Amino acid sequence: MTSVLDRPAPPPSLTLRYGPRPEHVVDLRLPLAVPDRAAPLIVLIHGGFWRPAYDRTHLGPMGHALAAAGYMVAVPEYRRAGMAEEGWTGTFSDIALAADRVADIARAHGADATAVTWAGHSAGGHLALWAAARPGLPPGSPWRGAFPATGVVSLAGCSSLRLCAEWNLGRGAVRGLMGGGPDEVPERYAVADPAALPPPAVPVTLVHGTADAQVPVEMSRAFPAGSLVEIPEAGHFDLIDPESRAWPRVVAAFADAEVQFEASYETPA
Repeated sequence: MTSVLDRPAPPPSLTLRYGPRPEHVVDLRLPLAVPDRAAPLIVLIHGGFWRPAYDRTHLGPMGHALAAAGYMVAVPEYRRAGMAEEGWTGTFSDIALAADRVADIARAHGADATAVTWAGHSAGGHLALWAAARPGLPPGSPWRGAFPATGVVSLAGCSSLRLCAEWNLGRGAVRGLMGGGPDEVPERYAVADPAALPPPAVPVTLVHGTADAQVPVEMSRAFPAGSLVEIPEAGHFDLIDPESRAWPRVVAAFADAEVQFEASYETPA
């Protein structure tokens, strides 16, 4: 079986712009079956330890499989460590802009903007959780804003930047993103680490394999919000691989996220 990182996938249905920079593009994958209602939307953020070498293309198989399951899938690109002229803030500015615009872009192509799940894998899990925490950023922050989604699913997410630094995950990956460690630039970590921000106001699901060698499951166990789904013997990339034994549990996590949201808005009898 080929690695999901190298496996080709059908091209996205559309690639559209969400902002002015070359990286401000989003791939849309439309549901393969025509639903009897607008399709629930998954905004899927790719990982790669925030490094330029990894872009959105490796989520092609996952995006295609989710579209086959009836979702519309939006995969935005963003500037990774060292790519932005303005420095470390560029990645977060891109994700904030995507949070403001991508759902409306997808709605114009048939997405249900009342059923939006943000999800991310690895470093993308960090960014999805951070986007959900934007309403809790300090007043005056350029990134503070609404989170136009109904839930978050973090897949083997780097949910704590401090732990990423302390455990030296990705051989210094978070230091490369932030321009230093949490004790060197604490003011940056205070606004960029979802584990240090107020918990999101929407349901959070953390999915993690117990055999993850890149981001240990203890990362999700330590996150102070949400519910944790542990998948025995699953590795880091199993969670984005539709051919893995873990995949049905991943799809179930997305379905459960929808149920959690619907239950939270049920009118009491």
